[in-house]
Amino acid sequence: MHNAAFAALGLNWRYLAFEVDPKNLRAAIEGARAMGFAGLNLTVPHKLLAVDMVDALDESAKVWGAVNTIRFEGRTEKSDWLPLREFHQGAPVEIRAQGFNTDAEGLAAALREDLSIELSGKKVLLLGAGGAGRTAALKLASENVLELFLVNRTFSKTLDLQVEIKKNFPAVYVGLDYPKTEVDLVINATSLGLKSEDASPLDESRFSLKQTRAVYDMIYRPAATPLLAAAKAAGCKTANGLGMLLHQGAKAFEIWTGQTAPRDVMRRALEQNIYGH
Repeated sequence: MHNAAFAALGLNWRYLAFEVDPKNLRAAIEGARAMGFAGLNLTVPHKLLAVDMVDALDESAKVWGAVNTIRFEGRTEKSDWLPLREFHQGAPVEIRAQGFNTDAEGLAAALREDLSIELSGKKVLLLGAGGAGRTAALKLASENVLELFLVNRTFSKTLDLQVEIKKNFPAVYVGLDYPKTEVDLVINATSLGLKSEDASPLDESRFSLKQTRAVYDMIYRPAATPLLAAAKAAGCKTANGLGMLLHQGAKAFEIWTGQTAPRDVMRRALEQNIYGH
Protein backbone atom coordinates (compact mmCIF):
# COMPACT_ATOMS: atom_id res chain seq x y z
CA MET A 1 0.00 0.00 0.00
CA HIS A 2 2.87 2.39 0.73
CA ASN A 3 4.59 1.88 -2.61
CA ALA A 4 1.28 2.43 -4.41
CA ALA A 5 0.80 5.63 -2.41
CA PHE A 6 4.34 6.85 -3.16
CA ALA A 7 3.73 6.25 -6.87
CA ALA A 8 0.37 8.03 -6.80
CA LEU A 9 1.96 11.14 -5.26
CA GLY A 10 5.08 10.99 -7.43
CA LEU A 11 7.44 10.44 -4.48
CA ASN A 12 10.81 8.82 -5.16
CA TRP A 13 10.47 6.65 -2.02
CA ARG A 14 10.45 2.90 -1.48
CA TYR A 15 8.94 0.75 1.29
CA LEU A 16 10.75 -2.54 1.99
CA ALA A 17 10.13 -5.45 4.36
CA PHE A 18 12.87 -6.91 6.57
CA GLU A 19 12.66 -9.80 8.99
CA VAL A 20 14.52 -8.88 12.18
CA ASP A 21 15.12 -11.14 15.16
CA PRO A 22 14.10 -9.37 18.41
CA LYS A 23 17.66 -9.59 19.73
CA ASN A 24 18.81 -7.57 16.71
CA LEU A 25 16.11 -4.91 16.85
CA ARG A 26 18.27 -2.17 18.38
CA ALA A 27 20.98 -2.80 15.77
CA ALA A 28 18.37 -2.69 12.97
CA ILE A 29 17.02 0.68 14.17
CA GLU A 30 20.56 2.04 14.43
CA GLY A 31 21.36 0.72 10.94
CA ALA A 32 18.30 2.44 9.46
CA ARG A 33 19.32 5.67 11.21
CA ALA A 34 22.85 5.40 9.78
CA MET A 35 21.54 4.78 6.27
CA GLY A 36 19.27 7.80 6.30
CA PHE A 37 15.91 6.03 6.29
CA ALA A 38 12.92 8.38 6.60
CA GLY A 39 11.31 5.95 9.03
CA LEU A 40 10.21 2.43 9.89
CA ASN A 41 7.17 0.37 10.78
CA LEU A 42 7.42 -2.31 13.47
CA THR A 43 5.16 -5.27 13.98
CA VAL A 44 4.94 -7.98 16.67
CA PRO A 45 6.97 -8.72 18.73
CA HIS A 46 8.87 -5.43 18.32
CA LYS A 47 6.25 -2.85 19.31
CA LEU A 48 6.81 -3.06 23.06
CA LEU A 49 10.58 -3.58 22.82
CA ALA A 50 11.05 -0.45 20.71
CA VAL A 51 9.62 1.84 23.41
CA ASP A 52 13.01 1.70 25.17
CA MET A 53 15.04 1.88 21.95
CA VAL A 54 13.91 5.21 20.48
CA ASP A 55 15.23 8.63 21.53
CA ALA A 56 11.85 10.33 21.88
CA LEU A 57 8.20 9.24 22.19
CA ASP A 58 5.29 11.02 20.55
CA GLU A 59 2.22 11.44 22.78
CA SER A 60 0.53 8.54 20.96
CA ALA A 61 3.34 6.13 21.90
CA LYS A 62 3.36 7.39 25.50
CA VAL A 63 -0.41 6.91 25.88
CA TRP A 64 -0.62 3.46 24.27
CA GLY A 65 2.75 2.22 25.53
CA ALA A 66 3.84 0.73 22.21
CA VAL A 67 5.71 1.88 19.08
CA ASN A 68 4.68 0.71 15.62
CA THR A 69 6.07 3.67 13.66
CA ILE A 70 9.44 5.41 13.83
CA ARG A 71 10.34 8.68 12.14
CA PHE A 72 13.98 9.71 11.90
CA GLU A 73 14.49 13.40 12.59
CA GLY A 74 17.50 15.68 12.24
CA ARG A 75 18.58 18.54 14.49
CA THR A 76 19.38 21.82 12.80
CA GLU A 77 22.07 24.24 13.93
CA LYS A 78 19.24 26.19 15.62
CA SER A 79 18.44 23.00 17.61
CA ASP A 80 15.08 22.39 15.89
CA TRP A 81 14.14 18.77 15.20
CA LEU A 82 12.81 18.25 11.66
CA PRO A 83 11.88 15.12 9.66
CA LEU A 84 14.83 14.01 7.52
CA ARG A 85 12.79 14.73 4.37
CA GLU A 86 13.22 18.46 5.11
CA PHE A 87 17.02 18.35 4.86
CA HIS A 88 17.50 19.11 1.17
CA GLN A 89 20.97 20.55 1.55
CA GLY A 90 23.48 19.90 4.28
CA ALA A 91 23.44 17.13 6.85
CA PRO A 92 21.72 17.44 10.24
CA VAL A 93 23.88 18.02 13.32
CA GLU A 94 22.36 14.91 14.92
CA ILE A 95 19.69 12.30 14.06
CA ARG A 96 17.15 10.87 16.47
CA ALA A 97 14.46 8.20 16.28
CA GLN A 98 10.99 9.35 17.36
CA GLY A 99 8.42 6.64 18.19
CA PHE A 100 4.71 6.86 17.32
CA ASN A 101 1.71 4.56 17.62
CA THR A 102 -0.86 4.57 14.81
CA ASP A 103 -2.59 1.28 15.73
CA ALA A 104 -5.07 2.77 18.20
CA GLU A 105 -6.41 5.39 15.80
CA GLY A 106 -6.42 2.78 13.04
CA LEU A 107 -8.69 0.50 15.07
CA ALA A 108 -11.16 3.26 15.98
CA ALA A 109 -11.32 4.44 12.35
CA ALA A 110 -11.90 0.88 11.08
CA LEU A 111 -14.71 0.21 13.58
CA ARG A 112 -16.45 3.42 12.53
CA GLU A 113 -16.00 2.79 8.82
CA ASP A 114 -16.49 -0.98 8.56
CA LEU A 115 -19.04 -1.66 11.32
CA SER A 116 -20.60 1.82 11.80
CA ILE A 117 -19.76 1.61 15.52
CA GLU A 118 -19.16 4.65 17.70
CA LEU A 119 -17.55 3.26 20.83
CA SER A 120 -18.86 5.62 23.51
CA GLY A 121 -21.35 3.85 25.80
CA LYS A 122 -20.85 0.43 24.19
CA LYS A 123 -20.18 -2.96 25.80
CA VAL A 124 -17.18 -4.76 24.31
CA LEU A 125 -15.62 -8.21 24.72
CA LEU A 126 -11.90 -8.12 23.83
CA LEU A 127 -10.03 -11.38 23.17
CA GLY A 128 -6.29 -11.03 23.77
CA ALA A 129 -4.22 -8.80 26.04
CA GLY A 130 -0.83 -8.93 24.28
CA GLY A 131 0.65 -6.00 22.35
CA ALA A 132 -2.32 -5.44 20.02
CA GLY A 133 -4.86 -6.32 22.72
CA ARG A 134 -3.34 -3.96 25.26
CA THR A 135 -3.35 -1.03 22.83
CA ALA A 136 -6.92 -1.87 21.79
CA ALA A 137 -8.11 -2.07 25.42
CA LEU A 138 -6.62 1.31 26.31
CA LYS A 139 -8.05 2.91 23.15
CA LEU A 140 -11.51 1.45 23.85
CA ALA A 141 -11.38 2.79 27.40
CA SER A 142 -10.30 6.22 26.17
CA GLU A 143 -13.32 6.24 23.83
CA ASN A 144 -15.57 5.85 26.91
CA VAL A 145 -16.93 2.37 26.36
CA LEU A 146 -19.38 1.53 29.13
CA GLU A 147 -18.12 -1.99 29.86
CA LEU A 148 -14.99 -3.81 28.71
CA PHE A 149 -14.55 -7.55 29.22
CA LEU A 150 -10.99 -8.90 28.86
CA VAL A 151 -10.21 -12.54 28.08
CA ASN A 152 -6.65 -13.75 27.63
CA ARG A 153 -4.73 -17.02 27.88
CA THR A 154 -2.44 -15.54 30.55
CA PHE A 155 -4.69 -14.22 33.32
CA SER A 156 -1.97 -12.03 34.88
CA LYS A 157 -1.88 -9.89 31.72
CA THR A 158 -5.59 -9.13 31.96
CA LEU A 159 -5.18 -8.33 35.65
CA ASP A 160 -2.35 -5.85 34.91
CA LEU A 161 -4.42 -4.31 32.12
CA GLN A 162 -7.45 -3.96 34.39
CA VAL A 163 -5.33 -2.07 36.95
CA GLU A 164 -3.93 0.23 34.23
CA ILE A 165 -7.39 1.01 32.81
CA LYS A 166 -8.92 1.63 36.25
CA LYS A 167 -6.10 4.05 37.01
CA ASN A 168 -6.41 6.03 33.76
CA PHE A 169 -10.09 5.59 32.92
CA PRO A 170 -11.92 4.99 36.22
CA ALA A 171 -15.41 5.40 34.71
CA VAL A 172 -15.01 2.26 32.56
CA TYR A 173 -16.14 -1.06 34.06
CA VAL A 174 -13.52 -3.76 33.34
CA GLY A 175 -14.47 -7.44 33.69
CA LEU A 176 -11.95 -10.28 33.59
CA ASP A 177 -14.13 -13.01 32.13
CA TYR A 178 -16.78 -13.65 29.52
CA PRO A 179 -19.88 -11.52 30.10
CA LYS A 180 -23.15 -13.20 31.02
CA THR A 181 -25.19 -10.57 29.19
CA GLU A 182 -25.17 -9.27 25.62
CA VAL A 183 -22.44 -7.00 24.25
CA ASP A 184 -22.34 -4.65 21.28
CA LEU A 185 -19.02 -5.87 19.91
CA VAL A 186 -16.48 -8.71 20.10
CA ILE A 187 -12.88 -7.98 18.99
CA ASN A 188 -10.24 -10.63 18.34
CA ALA A 189 -6.76 -9.25 19.07
CA THR A 190 -5.10 -12.69 19.24
CA SER A 191 -3.24 -14.47 16.42
CA LEU A 192 -5.70 -17.40 16.51
CA GLY A 193 -7.21 -17.69 13.04
CA LEU A 194 -4.04 -17.00 11.06
CA LYS A 195 -3.65 -20.74 10.43
CA SER A 196 -6.48 -22.96 9.20
CA GLU A 197 -5.88 -25.47 12.01
CA ASP A 198 -6.12 -22.83 14.77
CA ALA A 199 -8.74 -23.19 17.47
CA SER A 200 -11.25 -20.37 17.78
CA PRO A 201 -10.13 -17.52 20.06
CA LEU A 202 -13.66 -17.56 21.47
CA ASP A 203 -14.84 -20.24 23.92
CA GLU A 204 -18.40 -20.69 22.69
CA SER A 205 -19.24 -22.84 25.68
CA ARG A 206 -18.74 -19.66 27.76
CA PHE A 207 -20.06 -17.05 25.33
CA SER A 208 -22.46 -17.48 22.40
CA LEU A 209 -22.14 -15.38 19.27
CA LYS A 210 -25.88 -14.79 19.65
CA GLN A 211 -24.86 -12.51 22.54
CA THR A 212 -23.29 -9.92 20.23
CA ARG A 213 -24.34 -7.83 17.27
CA ALA A 214 -20.90 -7.37 15.70
CA VAL A 215 -17.51 -9.13 15.51
CA TYR A 216 -14.22 -7.54 14.46
CA ASP A 217 -11.18 -9.73 13.78
CA MET A 218 -7.82 -7.91 13.54
CA ILE A 219 -6.59 -10.72 11.27
CA TYR A 220 -6.93 -9.82 7.57
CA ARG A 221 -5.35 -12.88 5.96
CA PRO A 222 -7.36 -15.10 5.55
CA ALA A 223 -10.17 -12.66 4.78
CA ALA A 224 -12.70 -14.83 6.63
CA THR A 225 -11.32 -16.52 9.74
CA PRO A 226 -13.34 -19.34 11.34
CA LEU A 227 -14.46 -16.81 13.98
CA LEU A 228 -15.82 -14.42 11.33
CA ALA A 229 -17.49 -17.29 9.44
CA ALA A 230 -19.20 -18.43 12.64
CA ALA A 231 -20.20 -14.86 13.49
CA LYS A 232 -21.71 -14.33 10.05
CA ALA A 233 -23.66 -17.58 10.39
CA ALA A 234 -24.95 -16.33 13.75
CA GLY A 235 -26.28 -13.18 12.08
CA CYS A 236 -23.59 -10.79 13.32
CA LYS A 237 -22.19 -7.86 11.37
CA THR A 238 -18.53 -8.70 10.67
CA ALA A 239 -15.30 -7.10 9.49
CA ASN A 240 -11.67 -8.20 9.31
CA GLY A 241 -8.48 -6.28 10.04
CA LEU A 242 -7.93 -4.82 6.57
CA GLY A 243 -9.42 -1.47 7.58
CA MET A 244 -7.22 -1.22 10.66
CA LEU A 245 -4.16 -2.10 8.55
CA LEU A 246 -5.13 0.59 6.04
CA HIS A 247 -5.75 3.39 8.56
CA GLN A 248 -2.69 2.74 10.72
CA GLY A 249 -0.59 2.61 7.54
CA ALA A 250 -2.09 5.81 6.16
CA LYS A 251 -1.30 7.63 9.41
CA ALA A 252 2.31 6.34 9.30
CA PHE A 253 2.55 7.53 5.68
CA GLU A 254 1.52 11.02 6.77
CA ILE A 255 4.02 11.02 9.66
CA TRP A 256 6.87 10.21 7.27
CA THR A 257 5.93 12.26 4.21
CA GLY A 258 3.97 15.21 5.63
CA GLN A 259 1.40 14.64 2.85
CA THR A 260 -2.21 13.44 2.98
CA ALA A 261 -2.32 9.69 2.39
CA PRO A 262 -4.27 8.60 -0.73
CA ARG A 263 -6.39 6.11 1.22
CA ASP A 264 -8.41 4.88 -1.80
CA VAL A 265 -5.19 4.02 -3.65
CA MET A 266 -3.81 2.28 -0.57
CA ARG A 267 -7.01 0.27 -0.01
CA ARG A 268 -7.04 -0.92 -3.63
CA ALA A 269 -3.39 -1.99 -3.37
CA LEU A 270 -4.10 -3.92 -0.16
CA GLU A 271 -7.15 -5.69 -1.58
CA GLN A 272 -5.28 -6.63 -4.75
CA ASN A 273 -2.23 -7.90 -2.84
CA ILE A 274 -4.09 -9.79 -0.13
CA TYR A 275 -7.21 -11.01 -1.93
CA GLY A 276 -6.15 -10.86 -5.57
CA HIS A 277 -8.94 -8.52 -6.70
